[in-house]
Amino acid sequence: MNARLNARSNVSWLLASCILFAASPAIGQEGPVLKEGQADVNTLVDALSPPEPVRTRSIRIARGDVGSPAVAPTPPKVSLLITFDTNSAHLTAGARRALDVVGQALASDKLAGARFAIEGHADPRGLSETNLKLSQSRAQSVRNYLVDTMRIDRTRLDAVGKGDRELMNKANPDAPENRRVTIVNLSH
Repeated sequence: MNARLNARSNVSWLLASCILFAASPAIGQEGPVLKEGQADVNTLVDALSPPEPVRTRSIRIARGDVGSPAVAPTPPKVSLLITFDTNSAHLTAGARRALDVVGQALASDKLAGARFAIEGHADPRGLSETNLKLSQSRAQSVRNYLVDTMRIDRTRLDAVGKGDRELMNKANPDAPENRRVTIVNLSH
C-alpha cells in the first residue's frame, strides 16, 4: 500500500514539475529592448497580450499560476528604446514613428479593452531625484502622444516614472537599454 502511495506521490510530483517547467518561460523574464523601427504591430500585440492558458487533460492552468502562491504571474510587457532630446521629455521624430506603431497595437481588437502602464526608466547618471522627474516626464510625454495623436483613451494609460531604480543592464549602468520605456498590460 505504501509503495502504491509513494508511486502516486512521485507521479504527482513529476506532473507538477512538468507543468511548472512548461509555464516557467512566462515567469519573471524581461525580453530585449526593441529599438525604434524593430517592432511591428503584430509583434507588440503578441508581446502585450495575456498568455493563453496551458491546457492539459482534465486540468486547466493559466500560465504563471503554478507553484507556490508567492510566485505571481508576470504581466505581459514590452520594453522599447524610445529616444528623447538630451535631458528633455521631447520626443524625437524616430520616437514618434515608433509610437505610431505602439498606438496601432493598443487600438487592435485584441488589446482594445486593456489598461497599460507606461513606465519611464533612466540610467543612473545625474541625481536620482532628477532622474525620477525626467523619467516621469518622459512617460507622460509618451502617454500624451498616444492619447493626442493616436487617439488612445486616456483612462487606459497610466504614466509612471521609475527613475534609475530598475536598471536592465546593471553591468553597464550607462547602457541605452537603461533609458527605456516599458509598456505593461495591467489587465492581465
